[in-house]
Amino acid sequence: MIENPDLVQNPIDLTIVIPCLNEQDNIAATLDTVALAMSGLQFTYEVLVIDDGSVDATVSTVKEYADAHPGMPIRLHKNVRNQGLTRSYVDGAFLGRGKYYRLVCGDDVEPASTLTAVFQELGKADIVIPYHGEVPGKTPLRRALSQCYTRVVNSLSGHHVRYYNGMALHLRYNVMRWGPYSFGFGFQAELITRLLDEGATYIEIPVKAVHVEKKGKNSALSVRNFLSVGHTLLEVFIRRVRKGAFKR
Repeated sequence: MIENPDLVQNPIDLTIVIPCLNEQDNIAATLDTVALAMSGLQFTYEVLVIDDGSVDATVSTVKEYADAHPGMPIRLHKNVRNQGLTRSYVDGAFLGRGKYYRLVCGDDVEPASTLTAVFQELGKADIVIPYHGEVPGKTPLRRALSQCYTRVVNSLSGHHVRYYNGMALHLRYNVMRWGPYSFGFGFQAELITRLLDEGATYIEIPVKAVHVEKKGKNSALSVRNFLSVGHTLLEVFIRRVRKGAFKR
């Protein structure tokens, strides 16, 4: 793991975790985007890159980037084997040092303006939830599935959040304490609804994003992800039933 000894002594406002699986062509651009987003903000931060079993040059690319940008607080953690996005996300909360915590995808799908819009809301609520309007590159089918998913989660949970698949800004402690158990793209819905059930405060902000379709097991339309979403919806429903039964 690449370590910056100065981080041990100084408190950090924000940990940005970047899970990567074979992102050698995108990770440098992602780090550039993070640096640009943070350049206009006064918060202290660290960047935690988690390599999730890449077989390409992702690790060496991150090391080269860190060497070329010594002023950027980058740490690199390598999973011994592929753990999946959710596991890397939760593990990153335990590895991080910031008060707040946010995932940035390693494929550079969010512009710096989006990250800045989210990060500048730091401290205003326990959760900052971004939501999208039109997303370039997303097909009508994907938009319909996303809208249906949001409606179903709201119906099962009793909440009224605009969007569950964006990467929310959380208190890092809350991710450690209430970390999701799902293993696919539904993990944010599981975490957000759980925190709202526990009384967390939240705000929602509009942001821009670009959709990039993944292939194979990383695709949002994979069988594995549909199973994960089903697990998330079941967990949300059981929690609501349990909450009603025990009046909490």
